[in-house]
Amino acid sequence: MTASADAAQTQHRKRLIIAITGATGVIYGIRLLQVLRDIASVETHLLISEAGVLNLHQELDMKRKDVEALADVVHNVRDVGAAIASGSFQSDGMIIAPCSMKTLAAVAHGFSDNLISRAADVVLKERRRLVLMVRETPFNLAHLRNMTAVTEMGGIIFPPLPGFYHRPASIAEMVDHTTGRVLDLFDIQHSLTPRWNGLKD
Repeated sequence: MTASADAAQTQHRKRLIIAITGATGVIYGIRLLQVLRDIASVETHLLISEAGVLNLHQELDMKRKDVEALADVVHNVRDVGAAIASGSFQSDGMIIAPCSMKTLAAVAHGFSDNLISRAADVVLKERRRLVLMVRETPFNLAHLRNMTAVTEMGGIIFPPLPGFYHRPASIAEMVDHTTGRVLDLFDIQHSLTPRWNGLKD
């Protein structure tokens, strides 16, 4: 493959930034990475907060290196000088899965105190798609106001709430259903879950 052909192929790949934070539900970030790894047309850029690393061990008995192996590119959450911290870095958007209330607040108020919130700020200012899979219950007023603020800026609040109309037989099926709905927001084809065809007679 020539250099120009290689560059053209790279330009046609979707670039998605995936961040895993300290909220419960790291399985969603992992499942996204697993699915996207098998889609040649998507390049993933991964960020994991320190609290996210703790949850990987607590919930899935996984280590940071196990998760990093699923991504095309890995960034240090403290490296605010990374490529994805600039609007000149072309991406198709960002998914924070799961998104802690701390990260939600940082995004809502433009703190940019680490690379996760900075990358999210860049995605918003460049009018790209930002999806926050927020995890907390019940919500207090600060949580709700922060979600409203992000929505008003163009972000999408996507709590990973399971659906039951497709009659899932396992936790894995519930996770795949939610994962598929998120991928739909980025026009990424998948076969993770059946499509709704209306009520049965």
